[in-house]
Amino acid sequence: MKKTVLFLAAACLQAACTKPEIKFADFDAFKVISVQSTDVAMADGSLNPEVRFMEGNAPDTRLAVTDASSLATELLGSITSNRVIHICGTYQGRDVDGNPLTLSGKLIIPRDGKIKNVIVVSHYTVCANYECPSECFPMEGILAAKGYAVVMADYIGYGITYRQVHPYMHVFSTANAVIDMALAVRPYLDHIGRAPEGDEVYLMGYSQGGSTTLGVMRSIQRYYADRIPVKKVFVGGGPYDLAVTYDSIVKENHSGIPAVLPMIIQGLNEGERLGLDMADFFQPRLLENYQDWINSKQYTIGQIEELMGTEVASELITPTGMDRSSPKTASLYRALLYNSVLNFVPAYPIFMFHSIDDDTVPFINAQRAEEYFKGRDITFDFGHYGAHSMGLIRFIASVAAQL
Repeated sequence: MKKTVLFLAAACLQAACTKPEIKFADFDAFKVISVQSTDVAMADGSLNPEVRFMEGNAPDTRLAVTDASSLATELLGSITSNRVIHICGTYQGRDVDGNPLTLSGKLIIPRDGKIKNVIVVSHYTVCANYECPSECFPMEGILAAKGYAVVMADYIGYGITYRQVHPYMHVFSTANAVIDMALAVRPYLDHIGRAPEGDEVYLMGYSQGGSTTLGVMRSIQRYYADRIPVKKVFVGGGPYDLAVTYDSIVKENHSGIPAVLPMIIQGLNEGERLGLDMADFFQPRLLENYQDWINSKQYTIGQIEELMGTEVASELITPTGMDRSSPKTASLYRALLYNSVLNFVPAYPIFMFHSIDDDTVPFINAQRAEEYFKGRDITFDFGHYGAHSMGLIRFIASVAAQL
């Protein structure tokens, strides 16, 4: 194994540094490609403007900025280090077929003080590559200021694999990407002398990340329980039942986040190797443009929605794709059912959050989860917490309060 030396450079003159301050040598498991440090809160107590939070509509976004800054202010009372170190790197992962594939992600740790535990975060839906963890300051990363090591995989199709199709909502390959990074990062922390005080890890995720986190939990229980001891699981706003989610969109002929319709179909087709022809599912205008809109990874969800110009499902998806009894759609529905995550008995305590007002991920997902997990060690927090993007901020605040 290569020797490594930790070099600390002079502190940045600006509060939000964009150039690397610290360099690490590569290790065998987690190979560092860039390092920088930033402050979570600015001198006036507001949230660092580099922190990226989930998109929402215009009024929602303005509220989100205010709430995000308020959250940063609340955290100041219990942080161990306002300055955090962002360590981007690669690790050995697996593709959808289980073959070796080098993936990327980000580790965020407090610059000062001891690390309490590792928080393994599965990120929410993004479309532009510059929104993935290794390319930005993800909002969940502010929890590093409380003394935690935050681990965030980019997933297949983002970061160094951005030219590949993202197998959206293919829970198995996405959960593998998260687990493989968690396994690679732990010895890296040992090597740099920042081993956590506690061996147990927290699992956390919102939206797509909420569903992925339950998939991560399920896989850890089955295959990695001796290597990744889990303390608690935090999930919020997740599409845990994909078939019900798709049915809800078809029934209402509306999606609050229309980009996910082609992403789900294409993603499960890729992840499950279904061999579907997108011409059978995408209306002509979507079929003509989806490679650019979605697979170029140049546009955010909001920008794709503007390019689509509609939230009406039938204007994007063909009658075949809207008909679950269609022979061509039957295999898609089997994949939707197979990649839903309400099909196991949780071995670890769960905190589940969902806003009743969420029009992006239908609240029925939370209701189905409550019904399925009834009697288990799970706490539910369902309330009128605003739209999907607002829910993320309240979710992170809830997690921060429980850590």
